[in-house]
Parts: sequence; C-alpha cells; structure tokens
Amino acid sequence: MGTDDAPGVSKDVFDETLSANVTIDEHGIVTGWNAGAEALLGYPPAQIVGRPAAALLAEAISEADLRSFAQLPRWNGRVGLRHREGHRLEARVLAHRKTQDDGRPLGWFLVSALVGTESRPDDEILVSQNHEQVAGCLMALFDTRLRLRRGNAAQLRSLGLAEEEMRGLRLSELVNHSETHRIERIMRRALETGEPQFIEMYGTSPGESREHAWSVFVTPLKDADGRVRGVGAATHDVTEQYWARKRLMLLADASRCIGSTLDVARTAQELAEVAVPEFADFVSVDLLLSFDGSQEPPPGTGSPRGPVLLRRVAHLSVNPGTPEALVAPGEVDSYPEGSPVVLSLRSGRALLHRVTDPADAAFAAWAARDPSRAARVRDFGVHSAITVPLTARGTTLGVVAFVRHQHPEVFREDDVVLAEELAVRAAVCIDNARRYTRQRATALTLQRSLLPQALPEQAAVEIASRYLPAGAQVGVGGDWFDVIPLSGARVALVVGDVVGHGLHASATMGRLRTAVLTLADIDLPPDELLTHLDDLVARLSAEAQDIPGPGPEAEITGDVGATCLYAVYDPVSRHCVLALAGHPAPVLVTPDGTVKLLDLPIGPPLGLGGLPFEAVDLELPEGSLLTLYTDGLVESRERDIDTALSLLCQSVAQPSAPLDNLCDAVLTALISGRPSDDIALLIARTRALNIDRVATWDLPSDPAAVSQARNVATDQLAAWGLDDASFVTQLVVSELVTNAIRYAEPPIQLRLIHDRNLICEVSDASGTAPHMRRARTFDEGGRGLLLVAQLTAAWGTRQTTQGKTIWAEQTLPP
Repeated sequence: MGTDDAPGVSKDVFDETLSANVTIDEHGIVTGWNAGAEALLGYPPAQIVGRPAAALLAEAISEADLRSFAQLPRWNGRVGLRHREGHRLEARVLAHRKTQDDGRPLGWFLVSALVGTESRPDDEILVSQNHEQVAGCLMALFDTRLRLRRGNAAQLRSLGLAEEEMRGLRLSELVNHSETHRIERIMRRALETGEPQFIEMYGTSPGESREHAWSVFVTPLKDADGRVRGVGAATHDVTEQYWARKRLMLLADASRCIGSTLDVARTAQELAEVAVPEFADFVSVDLLLSFDGSQEPPPGTGSPRGPVLLRRVAHLSVNPGTPEALVAPGEVDSYPEGSPVVLSLRSGRALLHRVTDPADAAFAAWAARDPSRAARVRDFGVHSAITVPLTARGTTLGVVAFVRHQHPEVFREDDVVLAEELAVRAAVCIDNARRYTRQRATALTLQRSLLPQALPEQAAVEIASRYLPAGAQVGVGGDWFDVIPLSGARVALVVGDVVGHGLHASATMGRLRTAVLTLADIDLPPDELLTHLDDLVARLSAEAQDIPGPGPEAEITGDVGATCLYAVYDPVSRHCVLALAGHPAPVLVTPDGTVKLLDLPIGPPLGLGGLPFEAVDLELPEGSLLTLYTDGLVESRERDIDTALSLLCQSVAQPSAPLDNLCDAVLTALISGRPSDDIALLIARTRALNIDRVATWDLPSDPAAVSQARNVATDQLAAWGLDDASFVTQLVVSELVTNAIRYAEPPIQLRLIHDRNLICEVSDASGTAPHMRRARTFDEGGRGLLLVAQLTAAWGTRQTTQGKTIWAEQTLPP
C-alpha cells in the first residue's frame, strides 16, 4: 500500500526502497506499508497492516503528547522505533494529516527517508546549480529518481523543514497536496524528453481560507556531455495574478450576460446570476420606490433622513429557495437609518462590512436597530458583505448587496472594486431598460389612443378585430385598422402598417389614420384615396429628412414609409372595391367554405410617389368573410410566409363561426409568445340589404317630375311604415330633385334606402357638386341645402363614374 505512484510515472524512477511510507487511520491502525517501510523495520506488509501503529514504537507516548499531536496538521521529528529483530533504531519522520474532501480527519501519512545524506553520483552537478538566484521563488533540485537533493531558503521556509530533513524524499511525500502528483508527472516528462515543462496549480494553503495559485517551471539539469542528471523545479506564487484573471473573467461574463433584455427585473436577476456563486453567496437588488418603469426618478443620491423604502427586484443564493432573504421579489421593505444599505445610498459609494469584526461599529449599530435581519445574519453565519448603490447618468436607482457566508474568505478591498464594476454595468443596463420601458409605455399609450376605441355601428358588415403590439425588444410599431361608415349604407375597411417602431411610427400612424378618415369622408374611390395618401407619406418623409440631428433623447426617424389596404363594400349591390399599396392581399371565404387568397394587383408602398394604384371590383355573396391583416401576422423567423398563409387560410375556413372565435383561432395558429412585429387583424362578414329595403326611380329632366318624386317617395315610406318621416323626406326630395333638374344633366335617378336610417339619394350625370351657402335677405335661392342640412343628420356628395350623387340621411326612431 503506502502512497500510490503518480499516474503516468513508472516505478523504475521512484525506488520504493528509498523511503518508508506508512498510512495510519484515525484509530491508529496501520492501513498502508510500502517496501521502504519493510526495508526499514523488517516487517512485511502482511504482518503489520491492520495492527496498531503504537506497537512499532520503542517507547510509549504519553496521553498528553498524543492529544497535542492530534491537533497538528503536520509533524516532523525523530522517533524511536522497534525493529522486527528487536533492536531499537531512531528514524526521522515527517507526518501529514490526511483529510476527506469535507475537511474531516481521515488519518495520517508518515514518511521516513532511508537514504539520509548518502552521496550520489549526480550530486556534483546538482550542488553546482545556483538555486538562490530568484528572490521569492521556491526552488528545489531533484535527482533522476525525483528525490529531493537541495532546496533554497524560500523553499525551506515554505515547508518549515531543514534541508537535511527533506533530502531524499519525493515531493508527494513532502507536501500533502493533490497537485503534487501532477508536478511529479511533468518532472518525469522533463527527465525523459530533456525539455523544460510548465504547470499551474491551485489550492488552499494550510491555515488559510483564500485560494492560492502557483506556477511551476521544471527544467532538466544536464552535465557537460548533455546527459540529464536531475531536474530543477521553480515555483512562483501567482495568486494575485490568478485572482486578477478571475475578476476579469467575471467582468467579461457580466458584459456578456447582463442586459440581454430590456426588462428591469430580468436585468437585475442577471446581475445576481453573474455574481453567485463565483463572487458571493447571496445577492439582492433593491430599487427605490421613486424608481418606476414609466417615471423618472429624482436625480442625485440624497434622500430625506429616516428609513428608506426599497422594492426587491431580484435576489439569488447558493442555497435553494434563497432562505437568507426576508423580502420576496416585488415586495417593499423599510431599511432603517444607519443600515449598510442606507449608508451606501447616503454616501453614494460602495461600502465593505466585516460582520465578524468588532471594529465595524456601523454594522453593529445597524444590527441593534434591525433585530430581524441581525438574527438572519447570525443564523447563516454571514461574515462579510458589500453594499453598492446603483447609479447611472447621475441618478441613483437603488442598491445591490453582495453577501458571503459559505465562501471561506471574507471580502477584501479589491473585491469592493469588482463589486463597483459589476454594479456600474448593471445600473447602466437597468437604466436603459427603465428608459426603454418608459418610452414603450408612452408609444403604446399613444398608439392605443390613436386606434379606434370602439368600432362604429353600421349594417354593411359584421366586424371583429384584434391588435397585438410587438414584443418589448422590438418596440411599438405603426399598425392600424379602421372601419368607416360611408354614404349609401356602404362601409370602408382599412388596414395599414407604418415602417419602423417607436414614438415616431406611432405618431405617423396617427397622421395617416386621420388622413384616411378625411379622404374617406369625401368619398374618394380606393385607388384615388391611396394616391392622395401616397403624396402625404412622401411629404412626411421629406419633412423627416429636414429635421436637425437628433439630441440625446431624440429618435432617429429616417425615411417614412407605409403600406395600406383600402376596401369599400356596398351592401346594396354586394360589390366590394379594393386597392392595395404594398400590403398583403386579403383572404376571402365564401359561404360555401371556399377559401382563397385574393389575387389583386399590389401597388407600390406609400411614399414612393408617382406610381399608380389599381382598384378591383368584386361581387361577394352575402355572408362572405374578408380577412384583412398586417405582415406581422404572417412574417416570422419560425416559418416561411407560404406556410403562414396556409395556416391563415385554414384558420378562417369557417364561414359561419363567430368572428371573435375566428380571430382567436388565427392568433393561436400563427402566434406563439410575444410577436416580433405589431399585428392588426380585421375580419368582416358581409351583409346584403333586402331588395324590398331599396327603392329606385328614374326621373325625367322636367320640373313637373318634382311632384312625381314626392308622391312616389311618400308612397314608399307608407309601405315601409315610416309615415312619421314623410314630411322631412318630401322637403329633402323636392330640394335635391329640383337642383338636379335645374343645374345638372340627365339621366336623373332617385333612390331611397331603408337601413338603420333613411337615406335619400339623387344621382345625375353632372360632375359639378353643389355648395351650401347662407342666402342674403333678398336672395331668391340658396336656402334649400341649408334647409336639408338642418332637417337631416348628415348630407354630402360623392363622385361616380357617370357623374355624382347627392345624399341625405335621416335618423329613424328605434
């Protein structure tokens, strides 16, 4: 048994008879016995393993000496031993305490050198080496059997042994450290190859809690003929460089991991994840109550005297469940005056607190004021902490606390510098997240205020809609939709998308929506409306290019662009006229279940200018579904657009299903999680007016036709049961037909529509629209349209392919 040879090192190098190796368990029983021990005392392993080690001693050891011996991590000295043949011999013994991984004692490893100061053929070259030349470097010379021959003063001081006490022992017999076998391997490699070797090793020195690092250079020692006569090992303490590298690696991890999202809570949690367990055993991140994602916290670090209220945003511990925390994330707690957290906030700098140091009066005073936290500190054995204010751009956002209790080493001053670096990086990321959250909330509020708050009542189509803003990383976009009642019981359906995200996109969307409402009010055909909208977008883009360079809070706007779909549906004729400006084509589902993506001419996006738009007129069966949407619904990194369009068509292939259910089905099929772009979805089911709700008459261009028009209108109202509306209708019909006969061109047509309201329309072949004016006292005309405007809910004019139509709408009682 004894000490195993280092892996990869053959026994022809390590002569086991050169040193006696014995292992003894915690009960004093021999558990290992090598050939050197047999050569020293004459006992073969079979006769001694399992027996008490005290039987080998020439004289008994007193109980007091045994107790003092048991307290030492290492012992060396001379011991009287009893040889198998009975004679007494004295041996120099070096004993190392063996421990388990958790630090519990496991017994002893004893080694005794047999070679003493015997002369070796290689001694001359080993002795000739100047091994004191590097100050502070541990240097040792080993022969070809890797037995120590010489050590410099630094080496002797580090081991606490004299050179004659070490001579003849292997490194693994001199130092009780797991890394010594690695050093012996590279020493063996230097012997075999004749080339220098290098290794770094890490561990904790006896009696210290801080991890150390050493670099070991092994050089073959050659004679004048080039033959290797031994090796020299130079060990440098590189602990400070090692910890500097670890700090740099931790900062690199912080740069890579902190701020991966624009979410305040997630950013704070990332700070905790970087610090635990590499730097601290527990980390908490608390923000001032004045800090809010949508508000601007007060600048500076000062705050009124007294307790400070902080909201816990994130924490993490090496212990599952974070039992050290008294506050859960999202909860608010009060920190008394004089507590470490408040001291950091008041001073605006990082503070180191050594909990177990009686000289830390500030921590002791805080413990007296806050018994609950003081008890938690005692229960978990907290020995040191660092509190750092989170400050970015001159504003204090909160404080982060780094705590150690399982980590054996207390925080040092260089750890404070590292904690400040971590806090600075996290504070900037948290502040960025705060600013983004505030800007996103503003943009989202603006956008929602610009979207329709409620869809208007109209009888042409049944409507359901959905709007989903983009995920937080992308920002609010400029998607919108609209349902606009038009004259003649018609309705306009609009879906648009402004290029870009943020406040600028939302504001541009509001301007375009207002423009569409205005242009729809004058009843422009879809292709003409898009032409006017194209001019507006071009002007907005030109204005954006003229804006001076952005300030620190400004948003870079760039070119303005948009897409739009505008459709007008007439429930009387069941015709739908559509025009596209760079927008995805709608999906049509007929009552028999047929689904198709409409093949429409897609015009250029808005803002290019000078290019025409083309409108398409479709006749739709009653009960048809039109699905209008923006590109955020079908464009995704997760699937190609053809697959997405196929899923969309499958989702809406239920012509009789409730429209709200269809909207939910579409979003479920196509969207998982937060969308990467804004989504506007509008589904319309067409209706048709019964033929008995529409009455049409062709009138001659003769003044006598006015009386005829009044009569047929009165009769039709009676048939509809609208006698109460007869008086106003007669006045409206008289005025509109008279104007058509007097100022317009034939053919002239009168149409009454009984929808939710009563609509009176007079069409002629003239393109000249009448204008309402206020008649003067002695004027014979000019009062008719004013009278129509006073008696009806609304009136207006729209251009047609044959001329124009003048209409007036009366409100009917429920």
